[in-house]
Amino acid sequence: MARYIGPVCRLCRREGQKLYLKGERCFSPKCAVDRRPYAPGQHGQNRKKLSEYGLQLREKQKAKRIYGVLETQFANYFEEADRIPGITGENLLRLLELRLDNVIYRLGYGRSRTEARQVVRHNHVLVNGKRVNIPSYQVKVGDVIEIKEDSKSMQRFKDIVETTASRLVPEWLEADKDNLSGKIVSVPNRDQIDVEIQETLIVELYSK
Repeated sequence: MARYIGPVCRLCRREGQKLYLKGERCFSPKCAVDRRPYAPGQHGQNRKKLSEYGLQLREKQKAKRIYGVLETQFANYFEEADRIPGITGENLLRLLELRLDNVIYRLGYGRSRTEARQVVRHNHVLVNGKRVNIPSYQVKVGDVIEIKEDSKSMQRFKDIVETTASRLVPEWLEADKDNLSGKIVSVPNRDQIDVEIQETLIVELYSK
């Protein structure tokens, strides 16, 4: 499966804001955006004002990078969001939020979405009692997600839960940190999705 394997701190610097791609490091003084708050590359400090198209493109790139999806997959999400009744931009964000790797991250069983994706790929996750190792798997209301029983005793998950203990779990999820499980209680509405994305710009970009 194709995935981005380059330095992720460059992605945050390119977008000019923290995308929280490296977990706790993003909250520390080591964060590259705090140390070098300009775009990477030879001309990174000479950024010009973006055009309307440039703003729309940057917003799409930001969304792709936050959720860790590549171009074709993101375009497929947009096409599906456009087919679903409702507001296309909000539908797009819901589809991205309901990815299994994002749900694992939101429940606090991954310090970053990258780590949550690895947790899924390494067969640590059950959905309704069945093993699922596809990060893009779309969960539904009522689904029960949990870490596999023989994985719960691993030091890795003890460290993850300790690190993410103060992270708030969204209202559309129900977490049981003692049993490393969670449940989808509702479909997230826009107010419950805390990513700094102007989804209307993405819709405008794809509408051209």
